[in-house]
Amino acid sequence: MSSWDNLLEGKVALVTGASRGIGRADALALAKAGADVVVTDILLESDEKSEAEAERFGPMAQVMQSTNVMYANKTEKQITDMGRRSMAIKMDVTNKEQVENVVQRVIDQFGKIDILINNAGTLDHVSQLGYQNDEFWERDLRVNLTGAFHCTKAVWPYMKAQKRGSIINMSSVAGTLGGFGQASYATTKGGLLSFTKSMALEGARYNINVNAIVPGIIDTEAFNLGNPEMNERMINRTAFKRPGKPEDIANAITFLVSDKANYITGVELNVSGGIELFTF
Repeated sequence: MSSWDNLLEGKVALVTGASRGIGRADALALAKAGADVVVTDILLESDEKSEAEAERFGPMAQVMQSTNVMYANKTEKQITDMGRRSMAIKMDVTNKEQVENVVQRVIDQFGKIDILINNAGTLDHVSQLGYQNDEFWERDLRVNLTGAFHCTKAVWPYMKAQKRGSIINMSSVAGTLGGFGQASYATTKGGLLSFTKSMALEGARYNINVNAIVPGIIDTEAFNLGNPEMNERMINRTAFKRPGKPEDIANAITFLVSDKANYITGVELNVSGGIELFTF
């Protein structure tokens, strides 16, 4: 048994965008550390309308749906097989009413929410400014930034009432460094950092910790759909000269939402392999 096995014993976590990639790794890591975990995503294997949902959200969602890269229900089963409580719920973070209903359902069935991981995001709008798609710009704002706002606002009253809570916002090095051809993505991820600090200030009086993770190049399904030559260039910018794993992000999150990090709030933690360093 590792020292992490019971780190989150008795806690209830809600993870958005948890059907694959970093979100799925987060959900599994939190469960391994002892938490009960609610897995949410717009794409569930059991949802007969997943094709229509994917079409609403653009190319990346469509590719994941059409190639069956959807593991929300599988993740739920893996978590329950660990002896933890879990459920997979379809949730669109851009839909305020739906988010509020899901949070209420979690409160009703699990009794509380201790941890929120705002992981849901889009990463398929890559064009220089003159070719940025206006509709995708608005979509990215709704999903990446307003989605985190909706989820945070929905859990906030419950965390305030119980006088404890941990929230993680998933930013990106594009939000700290900028990203060529990533105006919408970088803007939303940078906005999440300011949102994190503001919520950390508001949450401190209620013992709510709010922090941001700043991933670098992570070896996910989405990353592997990218241009191989461009991917290699980005990997070579890291100090380690290799991509990170989703578990690297999940391990950092597990620490930040645990009682071992109860005096840490408002930080933006780079889990990036040193891509922000001056490497040559």
